[in-house]
Amino acid sequence: MATLDVRAAVTPEGVVENARLAFEGDRIVEVSRGEGSGNGLWAVPGFVDTHCHGAVQVSFGDPDLEANRRARRFHLEHGSTTLFASTVTLSISDLEEQERVLRALHEEGTIDGIHLEGPFLAPEKKGAHPLELLIDPDPESVDRLIAAGGPALKMITMAPEREQSMAAIRRFREAGVVVAFGHSSADADTCRASIEAGATAATHLFNAMNSIHHRVPGPVPALLHDERILAELICDGVHLNADVVRMAYEAAGAGRIALVTDAMSATGASDGDYMLGNLAVQVRGGVARLATSDGSQGAIAGSTLTMDEAFRFCVTEVGLPIVEVARMAASTPARYHELADVGELAVGKRADVCLVDDEGRLHEVWHKGERVR
Repeated sequence: MATLDVRAAVTPEGVVENARLAFEGDRIVEVSRGEGSGNGLWAVPGFVDTHCHGAVQVSFGDPDLEANRRARRFHLEHGSTTLFASTVTLSISDLEEQERVLRALHEEGTIDGIHLEGPFLAPEKKGAHPLELLIDPDPESVDRLIAAGGPALKMITMAPEREQSMAAIRRFREAGVVVAFGHSSADADTCRASIEAGATAATHLFNAMNSIHHRVPGPVPALLHDERILAELICDGVHLNADVVRMAYEAAGAGRIALVTDAMSATGASDGDYMLGNLAVQVRGGVARLATSDGSQGAIAGSTLTMDEAFRFCVTEVGLPIVEVARMAASTPARYHELADVGELAVGKRADVCLVDDEGRLHEVWHKGERVR
């Protein structure tokens, strides 16, 4: 049996001061008040990242299974004890191939699900997705993606203004797949219609969607105010200013926000030239942008963020309490995605724990009862 004595533990019932956590195998068997302040750190649930494309020069879905495992290990060491591997827009055939690779990784327990970001996205808000491969969600394409992903397919990002989108949303929901509004030029009414059809998430809120105007509000207010929506935020200081993160937090609360990385293959690697799907990307100063022929600044192309840095940013730059950030980094996404085994420090849950200091810096990671950092 492994035990951790910490200054405080964030549990579903609240903060347990001077806490002791005990693990038996891969399960939490005790969360109690101990004696003294332990190691002076906070214990929070292991992070749940439901939007991650890769790391260490590897994109998830690469045919090399061991390369995928290396990328997964990198994010694990940065606190992501639960992770959905995300794809980018490719042809349906190529996406089926990637799903088969990722499904094998899901079956062995390396990843916790697949998130398809595309190909049913809006050309006007394509970001780092190839224009020529964006398509409408026709029934055959939808069924092929569902079949290839099987039980590993957990989430898909869609633009609801595309033809046949509402029927596709309902079909994905019937298959148990979470549908997220994203990479969309839809107005508020179309956004609301997608929610009524079954969409329950917003992919990287504010990014790749129409911004707020006081007379033409766009989708953001609808997504922030609807209790059915889980809003992803990329908290790296590049995708979102700290004041915007705070605004979203104050509007939706920690119970409806999920911190995500949207990390691409350059994460954990040096600046340089990379590929994101079929598109060339340049990373300078840790910021990934599409490469352009004239050297001008291209669109943001994912991030090089890790969940521990997102956590720290929310504590030190946004000024949010550790308890609230822990909800956004773990408990809330686990609940919305019905991941009953993770996201909480409670008896019977998987023994996934991150230890952080008062400034949100990560010190230790425990996964399935074993220390990995």
